Amino acid sequence: MPGLDLLRARYIRHSFTRHAHEGFVLGAVRRGIEDVVLPHGTIQAHPGTVVMINPEVPHSAHAGVPEGWAYATLYPSSELVAGIAQEETTLRGTVGFKEAIVTDEDSARLVRAVHRAAEEGNALAADSLLRIVVARLLRRHGRTQPARAPSAAGARAAAAARDVLLERMTDPPSLEQLARELGSSPFALLRAFKAAYGMPPHTWLTDARVRAARRLLDTGTAPAEAAVTVGFTDQPHLNRHFTRIVGVPPGAYQRERARTYKTGTVRRP
Repeated sequence: MPGLDLLRARYIRHSFTRHAHEGFVLGAVRRGIEDVVLPHGTIQAHPGTVVMINPEVPHSAHAGVPEGWAYATLYPSSELVAGIAQEETTLRGTVGFKEAIVTDEDSARLVRAVHRAAEEGNALAADSLLRIVVARLLRRHGRTQPARAPSAAGARAAAAARDVLLERMTDPPSLEQLARELGSSPFALLRAFKAAYGMPPHTWLTDARVRAARRLLDTGTAPAEAAVTVGFTDQPHLNRHFTRIVGVPPGAYQRERARTYKTGTVRRP
């Protein structure tokens, strides 16, 4: 099932730090309550709801009740969702979801059914159910995303800062140095970057490093080597941030990926 990651877990004390995904997030809580903190407020996900987060939307999450939450989440790529929209809906252009959470028990059951089929090694059923649930959610709750307005000076400075941080991920400049290089002031750049990407530059850089580390782990790079390659000081530093963003330590993530590649099932731990 190319273009799809899956995560099924129960968390009690774990908190996901602020981050974003390149693709979509479709989550269905089975027990408990998850508080998801989005740019425009906090939503509470409970059984019978589906959380739908569009690509590159910054968010964090933590337990909404003392007993935590258990959930099943799908992470389909933007390309996979766009292909389903093209084939099964009237939506065209860049598609996304109008709301971040809906009460939709049928779709929540389908999300969990995708997991069950994948865990049983039934790729045909998992792929079929995935397409059914994504098409249903798009038809019920999807929309064509509005075109972006022309970039203002602040947005252009933020984009330039992002490019610098990606190029110099292992040795990034300070905020003052970055602002000076871009002809801005530190506070002006900080405000512009947060407005454009929903988080300050240092938080965004940590998220970008974890993304890069995931790609290296997927190719078999050892966690210690991946840590240094993406700019973390050592493996414990990677472990801490990777776990807070992905939900599992890098070693466990890599072992599960290696196992699923071997068996043909695509599933995150």
